Amino acid sequence: MQMFDSLVGNLMVPTILFFVLGLLAAVLRSDLSIPEGAAKFMSLYLLLAIGFKGGHSLADNGLDAEVFAALGAGLVLSFLIPFLAYGLLRAMTRLNPLNAAAVAGHYGSISIVTFVAASSLLELSGIGADGYMVAVAAAMEVPAILSALWIAHRFGREGATGSVPMRELFANGSIVLLAGAFVIGALTQDKGMEMIAPFVVTPFTGILCLFLLDMGLSAGRSLLRNRHLLSPGLFGFGLLMPVIGAVLALGLGAAIGLQTGSLFLLMVLAASASYIAVPAAMKIALPQAEAGIYLTLSLGVTFPFNVTIGLPLYLWLAGLV
Repeated sequence: MQMFDSLVGNLMVPTILFFVLGLLAAVLRSDLSIPEGAAKFMSLYLLLAIGFKGGHSLADNGLDAEVFAALGAGLVLSFLIPFLAYGLLRAMTRLNPLNAAAVAGHYGSISIVTFVAASSLLELSGIGADGYMVAVAAAMEVPAILSALWIAHRFGREGATGSVPMRELFANGSIVLLAGAFVIGALTQDKGMEMIAPFVVTPFTGILCLFLLDMGLSAGRSLLRNRHLLSPGLFGFGLLMPVIGAVLALGLGAAIGLQTGSLFLLMVLAASASYIAVPAAMKIALPQAEAGIYLTLSLGVTFPFNVTIGLPLYLWLAGLV
């Protein structure tokens, strides 16, 4: 009963409920929509705010062995999860090696929106987290892509055209803004935070609610539009894989001594699936892979699961440890 109350308490926050509202509006085929320009602004704002606050927090705490241990844990998870995901996909679905490799890469990489939602949940719950977790998020974006490309070349050569230019990976707009804001926050420290706190702190939760409303609409409409692509095995994978990733991160994060908030964020990163950076990379390197499968799975199944059920569950598990 206590577990149930805890999970419900973590679920009953405005950010998650606005995402659920967007999902419901999509299912009801409502004409509710967020203008494209406004959605773009909100995504830029959230990346800037979370990056800046993370850099400011790192400047207060400084670099130590725990920072490097967390970065190492994130890199290990990002490299290894695609191999586990590939094995599960081949066992649970009828995907060919090329499509299985493309999907697997999404699950080793991260969803920065899920990370932002998780950070907001911590703030609303009054739980602190280390600022360097923003750097861990940025570090986990690329290794999974490399793992997926290795798998594709090893097992699905007929559809693998080559490697993705590293410049295109590291020049990804989300990574540039997140990492850049992180560095600026670290350099300007308390003075910088004092100057822009009214912009990056006070409006943050309200803007995130609007953004997640839009994400709920997008996820719900994507799922309705492409539901014919989801076999029972593929749908089951989209629900099972994030939990497996979170459990792996729970064990690794506990082993290196992460506290509750940072442990929770590492679990969220390992549980999430990319639907921005990795699809762009797969389109270049694995053009014969079916985008409808990996986009629908990451955005239409795993993302809604994580935001509505996963985040409260992962936070409860991190609290136990």
